[in-house]
Amino acid sequence: MIDVEVLGAPALHGDATAEARDGEELPSLSEIRRLCALAAGSAGVHEGHVAIEFVDERRITELNAEHRSLSEPTDVLSFPIDGAEPAAGGRELGDVVICLAHTADVREAVVHGMLHLLGMDHETDEGQMLERQRELLARERR
Repeated sequence: MIDVEVLGAPALHGDATAEARDGEELPSLSEIRRLCALAAGSAGVHEGHVAIEFVDERRITELNAEHRSLSEPTDVLSFPIDGAEPAAGGRELGDVVICLAHTADVREAVVHGMLHLLGMDHETDEGQMLERQRELLARERR
């Protein structure tokens, strides 16, 4: 089972949805968990823990400057913890940090961040990560 911890989502409790901005609806906790499990499963990972944190523009800018040397906001950052091999007692996948103010599609940001935690990188591959992201989101939306 993929254990998903969600932090900082405004008014997001249980299976209820909340408004992000401009009327966009945040996915429910159960949908976030389902998206994480779907992305992890696509890489053959079925056990582990991930934290999804929603932060403001100031915090995402700080993290982007500290970890990528870019002093500007971004939509999503991923911080993998364990390597690709399963660890004894379960794998700590890592953290996904999402800034709602810079995210066009929260569901896409969740899947995107998860794929990065699983070792994929759209900046170095030949389109595989973004193709998998499209496929997973299309499957979820059916």
